[in-house]
Amino acid sequence: MQLGNLPLPDGFRRAEELGDPEDRFPLDVAICEECSLVQILFEVSPRTLFVDNYLYFSSFSDELVARSAEFALATVDEFALGPDSFVVEVASNDGYLLRSFASRGIPVLGVDPAPAQAAAAEKDGVPTLTEFFGLDVARRLVADGRRADLVVANNVMAHTPDLNGFVAGLSVLLADDGVATIENTYVRDLIDNLAFDTIYHEHFCYFSCTAVDRLMRRHGLHLLRIEHLPTVQGGSLRWTVGRGRDPDASVERYLREEAACGLAGNAYFRDFACRVELVRGDLLTLLIGLRATGRSIAAYGAAAKGTILLNAVGIDESILDYVVDRNVHKHGLFMPGVDIPICDPCRLLEDTPDYLLLLAWNYKEEIMAQQAEYRARGGRFIVPVPTPEVV
Repeated sequence: MQLGNLPLPDGFRRAEELGDPEDRFPLDVAICEECSLVQILFEVSPRTLFVDNYLYFSSFSDELVARSAEFALATVDEFALGPDSFVVEVASNDGYLLRSFASRGIPVLGVDPAPAQAAAAEKDGVPTLTEFFGLDVARRLVADGRRADLVVANNVMAHTPDLNGFVAGLSVLLADDGVATIENTYVRDLIDNLAFDTIYHEHFCYFSCTAVDRLMRRHGLHLLRIEHLPTVQGGSLRWTVGRGRDPDASVERYLREEAACGLAGNAYFRDFACRVELVRGDLLTLLIGLRATGRSIAAYGAAAKGTILLNAVGIDESILDYVVDRNVHKHGLFMPGVDIPICDPCRLLEDTPDYLLLLAWNYKEEIMAQQAEYRARGGRFIVPVPTPEVV
């Protein structure tokens, strides 16, 4: 599938930059029939993506923070983690998750290349290596006598162009009886929910269980458990991997289902591009129709997926008045490719636009709860995928 030449998803612009040329890169996605991995075909430098142009801070999502605290508590109990354990999070961002382990007296370490996020984590007492995780980092930690009882890798495995180096690092870093938990968007949910806006340059790969199983076995690990998280990022899976433990029934069930539905090959993906084109057209028609009747429209969520949706659909400042986001680091900037200003959510109560397009639709319930007053004043929400609808 081809989504066109699009700007970097987090390449937010300042007012003084609006007249300057903007870098764009092809965004094409394909499946490897040999290993079943879905991947983009053009790679942008990880440093450009995650160091020079990265303003995402996890702690601005109350839902994510709460879910992470629940995960930490359950994991501590399940694997009997304590003061003699060692927990590492890859792509630890601002320490949002590791704080929950550290508060229970468990030694932790974050690994994240984004300097502002790593500094925020350190400020909150979460020690952080400001680096990209890989085999070299794992070997250094092991050489220092630090092997992990638990490695958490949420929404990061898709962000690395060197999958083999990443998983080799996990294998080296894990203690013999250690486990890693890996969360990422499930490619089956992406296809079924038409979540085409989760395809962007920061995501090099999109995973099935079949692809993850083959990848882990290549490095001496195997799947132990698979959990479906249907409300996370439009549908995600949590893969628990390790060595020396027996897998539970979920592993065989998912692998069998994927083989039966054709997810291991290209059959499952054949009509995806056509269905995406229909959604793009329907959403643009809806928005243009509302504007034609004099309705005002803003959007919520200056997220990477928002950049893709706006640019892929063709939604610009003639349709949207502005975008709001809780992340203060984005206020005063402009959405990549379309130059729509980003504002504080308090503006929604200042001028009460008629409609609010949910660019961060994966946090729909959280956003709608936050904006109860906006809704009480007559504001309505537009959910763009899988079928554009007004709620």
